Amino acid sequence: MKHADTPRPFTIEIVDWPGEKARLSSIRTEVFIEEQQVPPDLEWDGLDETAIHLLALDADGRAIGCARILEPNIIGRMAVCKSWRRHGIGDALLTTAVRLCRQRGHGPIRLSAQTHAIPFYERAGFRVCSEEYPDAGIPHCDMQLT
Repeated sequence: MKHADTPRPFTIEIVDWPGEKARLSSIRTEVFIEEQQVPPDLEWDGLDETAIHLLALDADGRAIGCARILEPNIIGRMAVCKSWRRHGIGDALLTTAVRLCRQRGHGPIRLSAQTHAIPFYERAGFRVCSEEYPDAGIPHCDMQLT
């Protein structure tokens, strides 16, 4: 039996939507549509084809987390499968996304955070820059890293 503090190996890969649509979609369906009850028509917004995608994989190559980057430097759709939360996958996805945004050099890095996740993003240096608003029925705030 593994404990939450036992390291679990994983990797983060930069992938494209056509090649990894099935695995990226399965994570987002599990986390956003099934777990958080986001309507499918809001989740599938038509922006995936032009986004940069990150895919977290366990040691056996199973998809366990994802994120995407939209122009100009907007991080979104960060999701980690429930059984892999609190194992550093979210931190690794965010760190990789921030690094890619900085390499592209398009100014501040922005995201829309579910309010319960604000402390997670604040630990990475993001700051709230909007009032709270609903997105898919879930409270969000815009955040920025300068």
